[in-house]
Amino acid sequence: MSQALQPLTPQALQSVRLIATDMDGTLTQQEKFTPMLLQTLRKLANAQVPVLIVTGRSAGWVNAVAHYLPVWGAIAENGGLFYDQNGNSALLSDIPDGHRQKLAQMFGTVQARFPQLRESSDNLFRLTDWTFDVAGLSLEDLQQLTVLCQLQGWGFTYSTVQCHIKPLAQEKAAGLQQVLRRYFPMLQPEQILTVGDSPNDQSLFEESLFPVSAGVANIRNYAEQLAHLPRYVTPSETAAGFCELAEAVLQARSA
Repeated sequence: MSQALQPLTPQALQSVRLIATDMDGTLTQQEKFTPMLLQTLRKLANAQVPVLIVTGRSAGWVNAVAHYLPVWGAIAENGGLFYDQNGNSALLSDIPDGHRQKLAQMFGTVQARFPQLRESSDNLFRLTDWTFDVAGLSLEDLQQLTVLCQLQGWGFTYSTVQCHIKPLAQEKAAGLQQVLRRYFPMLQPEQILTVGDSPNDQSLFEESLFPVSAGVANIRNYAEQLAHLPRYVTPSETAAGFCELAEAVLQARSA
């Protein structure tokens, strides 16, 4: 990878009109929302900067997140479904009949190779993908899982908390683009800031799609594993890094 992570510069944020951000490891600190994060989201809402969460978390969890947090909406399951703050929803991925049963069969296949794998606690609340915990898996294990799923016609990605077996075309960027076309057709790519921290966010870092992207500082842990790197990186990790980024956006907007 020739692209290097760069420090965040205020000049790049002057045109930002919407923030599309990952949740776990980006908006959370030790898997929790912080008081500072909630205050920052409220500041963005008051400044009329919509925040759209784009997460790998399940449909069941994300429906609640979109309702309770001061955000415009949320995309669940790495681009599979969308919920707005009023509870309206839309399926973003093409899901055939028997989809969950086929996912379960694929999980059985990978579990035969890796017997220690266990479903994630939120897998019961999913519609488009199948998840298991990433803890205890090495980079070599994750690479083997990627190949195994691809050979069976499935996509595979992982975050700081979960591994996802999913449809090949289901990506965060694809889901985000659908929502943007439907609800924000007036925005240009350079007016959208995408934010993330791990491999399942890398489609949000593809410069040809989203020229203004940022990683919170913990993205450095995965730099060698990403096909696309964010254009900028925040000084701090996790939720503190997102809050730094949001403050920079607000300052650039007021200037």
